[in-house]
Amino acid sequence: MNLAQYTKEFRYNLQLAYPVILGMIGHTLVGIVDNIMVGKIGPTELAAVSLGNSFVFIAMSLGIGFSTAITPLVAEAHGKDNREEGRLAFHHGLYLCTILGLFLFGVIFFSKPLLSYMGQPEAVVKLAKPYLDIVGFSLVPLIMFQAYKQFADGMSQTKYSMWATIIGNVANVIINYFFIYGIWIFPELGIIGAAIGTIASRIIMLVFMHYIMQSKTKFHYYFEGFTIKEIQKEINLKIIRLGLPSSMQMFFEVALFTGAIWLCGMIGTTSQAANQIALSLASLTFMFAMGLSVTGMIRVGNQKGKQDYPMLRTVGLSIFLLTVILEIVFALLFIAFHKVLPYIFVNMEQTATLLENQEVIAISAQLLIVAAFFQISDGIQVVVLGALRGLQDVKIPMYITFVAYWLIGFPVSIYLGLQTDLKAVGVWIGLLAGLTAAALFLYLRFHYLTKKLIRQNL
Repeated sequence: MNLAQYTKEFRYNLQLAYPVILGMIGHTLVGIVDNIMVGKIGPTELAAVSLGNSFVFIAMSLGIGFSTAITPLVAEAHGKDNREEGRLAFHHGLYLCTILGLFLFGVIFFSKPLLSYMGQPEAVVKLAKPYLDIVGFSLVPLIMFQAYKQFADGMSQTKYSMWATIIGNVANVIINYFFIYGIWIFPELGIIGAAIGTIASRIIMLVFMHYIMQSKTKFHYYFEGFTIKEIQKEINLKIIRLGLPSSMQMFFEVALFTGAIWLCGMIGTTSQAANQIALSLASLTFMFAMGLSVTGMIRVGNQKGKQDYPMLRTVGLSIFLLTVILEIVFALLFIAFHKVLPYIFVNMEQTATLLENQEVIAISAQLLIVAAFFQISDGIQVVVLGALRGLQDVKIPMYITFVAYWLIGFPVSIYLGLQTDLKAVGVWIGLLAGLTAAALFLYLRFHYLTKKLIRQNL
């Protein structure tokens, strides 16, 4: 293997990936700021937001997963220099994402009665329901925004969504500040104020994305002739065949981590708190792999359009190698600072909770050791998934992720977490097992498909 042929691709990979990474990190940090702002009102309000968001997060994973179908289709058309094919993929993708956003809002709206049967305090449920109405509806502009984002990504223009996300996040914090606490002439609305901040920021992101792209000459062609009459059943079905398995892949992973939170809650409060600390840190470093996954989807899709399969394989392997190097660096940092990082999240000055917090830190430190290895597997599986989406291969990967997460990972988490003394560490060993299985089998799938394509086109 000639290492130089892969490392020379690193610079372009990072150029495409960094705007996606910055946008995702910004979004993660604003989520943390949201929790801090609501947390200052009181624990009941924070619990209500957490409960409401657990519903929205699952629906969001389905919507975002579905929208990823647009990128490989646009990237392939861009690689072939076929503007009409790219325009149709964008128009049909936006049409389907709008319908899906409305559908997911409907599901959330009519699922609200379930909140009363989840064993949550009545005061929390009472606050969560009106919050859920507003944040649930914000899925409509969010998933429409995703259609624009995935189209721009497919055209190798990843900076537009980065700026849209940054502007939306700043707007969210400002609107939250005025409406949560009732600053100046604005009413004090508590968590409803937080919900207004969320929906307003997502509308701002959508409007900005539409305006900035439509104003660019290179995109004028793609915004022409958008009417319901031009919608074709065959193109809709093509996007659905790619989007549905992609949404299920994301759902399987999100549901696995939701299950881990639930298992840690069964073990005890300190385990649940430690799980949240380790997950917050691992999620932050995971954003780098997510950015490279989008890069894999774009570049592999481009090479598929050009039918340059040896280069397609080289591009894919270069992204996998870059991800492994980055994740190993993060793993070493986690190992070096596993006893220090948890202190960021707890208050050791309160004597009433000192013993409890010491236990949280001890468990978190153990989880970060597992997280060091876990994020290498997590990084590999997500970038290989991106490359496979670029190849428009989504059905087999959907089955692979289901088997890896739910037939391998989650059973191991249940057994080690609930039946052994490993407890929360056992839950995370299960996550590590599932993600490692996914990474291995997805890579074998990419290896098999690219070798086959190269042989067929000799």
